[in-house]
This record gives sequence, C-alpha cells and structure tokens, in this order.
Amino acid sequence: MIKKLKVFKISAIAMMFSLSSMTAISAPVVTQTEAAAQAAARYDSSKDIFHPVFGQNGMVATEQALATQVGLDILKQGGNAVDAAVAVGFALAVVLPNAGNIGGGGFMVLHDGKTGENFAIDFREVAPLKATRDMYLDQDGNVINGKSLYTHLAVGVPGTVAGMEYALKKWGTLPLEQVVQPAIKLAEEGFNVSDVLGKMLQEERENLAKWQSTKAIFFKGDAPLSAGDLLVQKDLANSLKQIAQQGAKAFYEGEIAQKIVAEMEKHGGLISLEDMKSYQAVERQPIKGTYRGYEIVTMPPPSSGGIHLVQILNMLERYPLQQYGSNSAKTIHYLAESMKLAYADRSEYLGDPDFVKIPVKGLTSKKYADELAQGIKEEVARAASEIKPGKPQPYESDQTTHYSIMDKDGNAVAVTYTINMNFGSGIVADGTGILLNNEMDDFSAKPGVANAFGLVGGEANAVEAKKRPLSSMTPTLVLKDERPWLATGSPGGSRIITTVLQSILNIVDHQMNPAEAIVTPRVHHQWLPDELRIEEGLSPDTLELLKNKGHKISEKAAMGRVQIILSEKDGFYGYSDPRNPDGKTLGF
Repeated sequence: MIKKLKVFKISAIAMMFSLSSMTAISAPVVTQTEAAAQAAARYDSSKDIFHPVFGQNGMVATEQALATQVGLDILKQGGNAVDAAVAVGFALAVVLPNAGNIGGGGFMVLHDGKTGENFAIDFREVAPLKATRDMYLDQDGNVINGKSLYTHLAVGVPGTVAGMEYALKKWGTLPLEQVVQPAIKLAEEGFNVSDVLGKMLQEERENLAKWQSTKAIFFKGDAPLSAGDLLVQKDLANSLKQIAQQGAKAFYEGEIAQKIVAEMEKHGGLISLEDMKSYQAVERQPIKGTYRGYEIVTMPPPSSGGIHLVQILNMLERYPLQQYGSNSAKTIHYLAESMKLAYADRSEYLGDPDFVKIPVKGLTSKKYADELAQGIKEEVARAASEIKPGKPQPYESDQTTHYSIMDKDGNAVAVTYTINMNFGSGIVADGTGILLNNEMDDFSAKPGVANAFGLVGGEANAVEAKKRPLSSMTPTLVLKDERPWLATGSPGGSRIITTVLQSILNIVDHQMNPAEAIVTPRVHHQWLPDELRIEEGLSPDTLELLKNKGHKISEKAAMGRVQIILSEKDGFYGYSDPRNPDGKTLGF
C-alpha cells in the first residue's frame, strides 16, 4: 500500500487503516516510568499494518534512495555514523538539488558512542558583512516583495562544507576524499530524474529559467528536465573534487570561493571573499529535556526548534495522551493549544545567541510550562489575539531535508540542512554547479512582518552583519538509559517543530512503530495565522468536535517528511516518510 501513495499526499484510506491499529482511547492513564516500560516492550509485529525496515548493524534514513545507499555503503566499509552522515550530506547535494546542498547550511545533533556525550554542530548560513537591517525595505519602510528570496541579496554565506568537515575531523574515521567520492561519481555520471524531482523542476521552472547558469544544468532546451532524463552535473563534480582534495579551504578560500564572489559582484550580491574566508562552523551545547522518562537531546539556537520542542513536551506531559488516543479531538486540542503558546514565545525571544540573550533555561523550564498550561482550557480554544509572548525570564536559573543515521557502536546522528525554499534562490554560482541558498529570508526583514512561512519575528531576529538567521530545523535524538533510542527530524519550514513533536508522541505515548508513527496524519498551529492546519485523514466527527471548541480548521498539503530510526535490543527499526516516495531507509 505504501508504494502507491501519491507524492506529498497521504491516502485517506491508508490513514484510516493506520489509525485503526494504533488508537488506544480506552487505555489507562500512563505514568512516566510506565510509559518507558511499555514503549520498550511495544513490538508485536502480528498487530502491525505498516512495518518498519530492520537492520542489526546500522541504518540510514534519507529523503533520496541513492543518498541512503551511499550512507549504507560507507557503514559497510567500516565507517561510523558520522562518516556516513558526511557522505550523505554531499550526496544529497547532487541527487536532491531542491534541498540537499553545499550552498546552504544547517544543524547536526550527534551522540558519541565512545564517550556517551552529546553534541550540536551549527553550520547555519551567516549574513554578509555588508548586510544591513533595512536592506529589504523600500523608501517608505515597506518590505520589497521577493528581494529576500529570489535575488543575489537573498544569499547568506554557506556553512554546509565547513560543518561536514568539522564533524568528520572530530568524530569520523574515514578520510574526506573517501566519503565525498560517491557524490562525485553521482554528479559526474549522472542519475535519472525521478517523478518527484521532475515535478519540482516543472513547478519552479519560471524562477530557475531566470539564470543561464541554472538553466544549463536543469533544462533541456527551454523545458526543465523531466522524469527519466539523465541529470549530469559536471561543474558540481569538479567542485566536489576540489573539496575532496583540499578540504573546506577549497570552498571558502580557493577557486570555488572566487567564483561565488564573482557571481555576487556581477549581480549586486553582498558576499565577499572576506565573508567566505571568515566563516566557521560552531559547536554548541544541545538543548536537553525529559519527557515521560526519556531524555530529549536537540538543537539549540539559532534553531528555535529544540527549545520549543522541549517547551511543548513539557506542557503536554501533564495530559494522558495515550488515554485520549492518537489524533482524537481531545489530543489534537491540547497539541494545538500548547503549540500556540510556544510559537508566540518564538516570535519574541529567539534569534542568534551570539547577538541576543535568549532565556533558554526559562523557556525549557517545567515550571514555566506549568504556568503556561494554566491558561489552557479543555473545552475552548484560545484565540491567537488573546495570546502574547510569555515571561520565561523568572525561570532562568518549505526547502529543507533531514536524515538520520545510527551504527552498532552507539553513534547516532540527526542532520537537518537547507537552502530554504525549493532550489533556494534558484541561482547557480556560474562555473561551480552549486545552487545558492535564499536563507536571508529567515531573518525578520521587518520585525512584525511574516516571512515566506508565515512566521512573525521580532527584534531578536532582525538582519545584522555576521548574524545567523533563526531557524525551525529540529534534528533530535531521544535517549533511553543514556543511549540513543530514537533519531528523528523533518523538513517543512515552520511546521518542522510540530512534525518532529508528533513523531516522538506517536512512538512514546501511542506506542507506534516508526512506520506507523510517520504515516499518521499531522496537525499544526503556529499562533499566527490563527488556524489549525491539518492533513487529510482525520474523521469528520473529529473535525466537528474541534470546530465546536473554537478551532479554525484549515486542511492543506501534507506536512513534513520525517526520517526515523529506532534502536532496540535486537537491532534498528527505521522508516522514510512516504509523503516523498523518493525517500528510503536501509539497514544491514
């Protein structure tokens, strides 16, 4: 059944089958310790309709089957999860050009199996030195439509290459040349365009066709490549070869840097050689929390994801969600009300921690969650207009891709990285084959004005030179007994946080296996706009109950594309989200 699901749209029938095997409306209230014990003994495959992939020695889950195979091959060659993660990162830049990248940036959360320590690597893009607060406003102070998205001024200094090299040098076991080689081969020899990629190229043809350097790669004449066509990327292969031989220095100081800067100078962009040379990936302390006896390890700012994931989990921990049932009106109501409160705080407090003071401890405090939850009513949805950012200080004491990897030695890696919108800015730096991001749109072009994902930001996320824009990317590990138990994450812009949240709730509270957890319909509320966004698959009765509580229901396209790996005593269980049929999970 899974293979027949439509691109980016889950069949309602599949959802109904899934939910019929998962809902536990009559189950008793579960304590934290009981939840952990029940989850550990969850598997009785005779009851499963959707079955996860199994592997004993290691597992890779990505949005593109070719990249998954690259990661698995690295594991089989004796590499660890970090080696595989770096290989996948470079491979996705070739085979998933709408989101995979070396012209963008992102985040990595990892667990070191040798030391038992957890780490977070920030390789988010940086605003150029010449960036200014009002660079996207006209003379009247209004945001200029499209300037922060589809021009050379939209491009932030890329961080992916620096981040991948940093991780490999510190935690990897294989040389850079070996882990980049599969990506070089894919770029040089080409691969057949999938139905999904062909559709995306068609949808973005107008923007991509603006730039001759982009058109030369992704078009055949005046038409975009379509499914079955061979996509060969010789310039990208050459750039990857330089990185393989010279390391990140080739990207930030060598020929590649010079070509990126030349592209900027030709079209009025801001990135200089000084910007490129000064870029550095940053190692940060992960955000940590607990939920029903499990340890949550996730990404800190400039990601807003980790803080608000923990904040929402803290609010939800007081409710017996297992008793309420998966996607019951009662469960969805409490999810939505908790989401609103977290996203309101996001608008006020989150930004680059190197520039603004963020009340991290307060926002992730269980006592602060207690205070927020007091305003949640069981029968009535609060209007967004009634919700303002809270006061956490007293408690102070759409394009992206995610992949998850685990190995037999206890290493686990969750990576979410992006070029922002589909194909980023749409601009390929001439002679490099590298698609450039439009990550500058993740800043608040004007505080109080929504970005492309409808997210409202404040002063903390205003444009400033050398600053990293706020992100919703939420690569996350869940630990049990101090060992990696779950690796999860998703693309999806503002919906990333709530998508990752529901992947955890489905496994911990509703005792689903990874496949079931992924195919279940999702919901999302981000405070503004004041709407409860849902996927197809919820029953009319459930929707009516939610409307009666005052929720404004909006059924829209599918949300997120989760890649999950779950580690149990007998091996690894994983699954790739069928919302993108190009995804694949492999284990051995």
